[in-house]
Amino acid sequence: MDETDRLSKVFAALADPIRRDIVARLTEGDQGVGELAEPYDVSLQAVSKHLKVLEDAGLVTRTREAQRRPVHLEAEVFDLMTKWIERYRQQAEERFRRLDVLLERMKDEQDPHHARTTTRDEDAS
Repeated sequence: MDETDRLSKVFAALADPIRRDIVARLTEGDQGVGELAEPYDVSLQAVSKHLKVLEDAGLVTRTREAQRRPVHLEAEVFDLMTKWIERYRQQAEERFRRLDVLLERMKDEQDPHHARTTTRDEDAS
């Protein structure tokens, strides 16, 4: 599966508030399905379906320890999401920086006194 498809699955999986809460609770440590189901007013089967969506997205894995099948959060998926978000955050910040420069130039053109004051203020620092 390519990175774009994987990212789409991750974001789709996290679109549900119960799944986001499950992920948040798993940051504290592995838990069994029963433990994960406790705070919700849904069936164990419904929580299992939520876990299947998270598992298909690569956010969690289930292991077998004797009779218990703990659910484990796969943290490296968050690296993928973080890289994607960071790329667009940096681009947005660069656009804002360019906009700030443009707005400052427009102020200077409309109010020549502003340009002299700004320059003097910058020289003083």
